[in-house]
Amino acid sequence: MSLKVVVIGATGVVGSQVVEALIKHVAIKEIVTLTRKPVQYDSTKVLNVVINFEEIESYSKLLEADILFSCLGTTLKQARSLEAQKKVDVTYQYKVAKIASEQGITNYSLVSSSGANVKSSNAYLQMKGELESLVLKLNFSKVSIFQPSLLLGKRSDLRVGELIGKYILPVLCFIPGLKKYAPIKGEVVAKKMLEVALNNEVGVNYYRLDEISC
Repeated sequence: MSLKVVVIGATGVVGSQVVEALIKHVAIKEIVTLTRKPVQYDSTKVLNVVINFEEIESYSKLLEADILFSCLGTTLKQARSLEAQKKVDVTYQYKVAKIASEQGITNYSLVSSSGANVKSSNAYLQMKGELESLVLKLNFSKVSIFQPSLLLGKRSDLRVGELIGKYILPVLCFIPGLKKYAPIKGEVVAKKMLEVALNNEVGVNYYRLDEISC
């Protein structure tokens, strides 16, 4: 195999680890990272392109590849409003996925969330569920949806709730019924995403916490 892949959300906890895993894999010949700010990589495999997601249609040629890894996401604190958060977590990712499917990408991997449900009363989980529903309507022959819980790893911003979760949740997860909310390292999710992307399965497959960390 000699594959070209595209990664959005390449600076996040999972996305950055996906890129590192792709760089090391012999089957990957070219990695295109689409980011809002420039990123430096110590590999000739990687082409970083700074884009405006509001004008993603003008970058359609960059989405001619074999696999798309969609790891984009933000928080309400960063976005400052639910509308702005939805634009990143749903609109941008859906537009990229749609263009990718039209450009011939057949293999799509998405980082979603545990509890994602379009009917959820939780706005964040509703957004994640909405995106899942939208991408399933696109013309991909392989869709892999990963639903981890709290993601652990290096971040550019300090998230107090996640710091608490990092130390409290591992203890609480010994309580029956809470294991599905156990924190997971971004690099573990990334490793599973690459493993799944390169296997021979087709169709739609969901990978929940216990399936990601096994």
